Amino acid sequence: MPMDNLMLERLQEPYSLEAEQAVLGCILMDSDCYDRVSGILRGADCFYIPQHREIYSLISERKLLNQKVDALIVAEALKSSGTYDDAGARNYLAQLAAAVPSVANVESYAKIVNDKYYLRTLMAAAGEMLKSAAEEEMPADAIMDAAEQRIYDIRQGTLKSGPVKLADIITNDVYDNLQKLSDPALADEYKGIPTGFSLLDKYMTGLNRSDLILIGARPAMGKTSFALNVARNVAVQAKKKVVFFSLEMGREQLAQRILSTEARVEGRKLRTGELSDDDWQRIAEATVNLSHAELYFDDTANITVPEMKSRIRKMRDVDCVVIDYLQLMTGSKRTESRVQEVSEITRSLKLMAKDLRIPVITCSQLSRSTEGRGKSHKPQLSDLRESGSIEQDADIVLMLYRESYYDSEKDETVVVDNDKAEVIIAKNRHGSTGSVDLHWNGTYTLFSTPELHYDA
Repeated sequence: MPMDNLMLERLQEPYSLEAEQAVLGCILMDSDCYDRVSGILRGADCFYIPQHREIYSLISERKLLNQKVDALIVAEALKSSGTYDDAGARNYLAQLAAAVPSVANVESYAKIVNDKYYLRTLMAAAGEMLKSAAEEEMPADAIMDAAEQRIYDIRQGTLKSGPVKLADIITNDVYDNLQKLSDPALADEYKGIPTGFSLLDKYMTGLNRSDLILIGARPAMGKTSFALNVARNVAVQAKKKVVFFSLEMGREQLAQRILSTEARVEGRKLRTGELSDDDWQRIAEATVNLSHAELYFDDTANITVPEMKSRIRKMRDVDCVVIDYLQLMTGSKRTESRVQEVSEITRSLKLMAKDLRIPVITCSQLSRSTEGRGKSHKPQLSDLRESGSIEQDADIVLMLYRESYYDSEKDETVVVDNDKAEVIIAKNRHGSTGSVDLHWNGTYTLFSTPELHYDA
């Protein structure tokens, strides 16, 4: 039987007056209870009664400033805000304290409040899904992706129903994050993920959550190799879960490259099978070293951003995504031009990084304008192909440059270092721009910091 579109509107939104009163009453009786429930409740929005939201918000503000909390202080604040008059504030706060069965059970009361909040958000999400499906203003795929995103947000506890007060953001997000970063036992988990290139990390502070990081280079400059090196470092050294989406190379080719780099065995030998006993020994050791790495490859052609996002969600706990490369991707919507399509793709990638709270790294080809640029062929932001939105949406833009790439144009008297590479930080929302010198070993498709490179 078809569901009545007004059914959800007729249903009573779930909440527990007694549990809300008990949580607030416990905090007013013993302010230490706030610390016990703040990790359970996402903020004042968890309370259904508007006055309860106001009381919890006032308490949160005072706790943030390390100020004392008791019934008298909160009553004065409620009177100043106009929520209650003097008598009303005192009477209601006394009623809250009287409603407390036991301070020892405050976590249980908070969990009830939290559960009711999530039930209400599920009802709101279901209503939006019904409305979108009934109006048919978007394609079915887009509606399903939006519905999946909404449910994912609710499950992750990141759903924002509207504007959030600054004090609540500082208390529940910023302050919580600072505490984690300051805790030596938790700092590594919440700091930016190291790329494996120490000099580059000084500029970027690692790979940060919600960042869209773009690696731009001309064809054959080494952008796939650099992206693979970063993916390997994040998976093996930082022990994080990485998904590498390749729209150009097959997963076997990528695995072969990773093995060549790890074993220090020439890639040509892996393709021809001309391996010595020493090569086999190196390969065996590299295989053992890579066996526990949480590095996954997906070589699906013509994959869209919504499809990527869906696969990442299903895998759970993915820490970083790498995409090779942007110009081979297709948009999920019909557009009038390739410029609009690329704009839609880059916006979707940025939203994916933000929604999943993970760094997303994508490679991008640069235009031919670098070829005709006088003596210096160093790339610039204006060289990004097809759309200015690439530069706009990316948080960090890295440009790969190897002078030896242009050897044929050099005078024979000019000595060029074939092993020298440079990463130009052309855009950095988190700090300064600049450049970092790297060592390039084409035999093993390996980038490394100059002080760490060696010949095997």
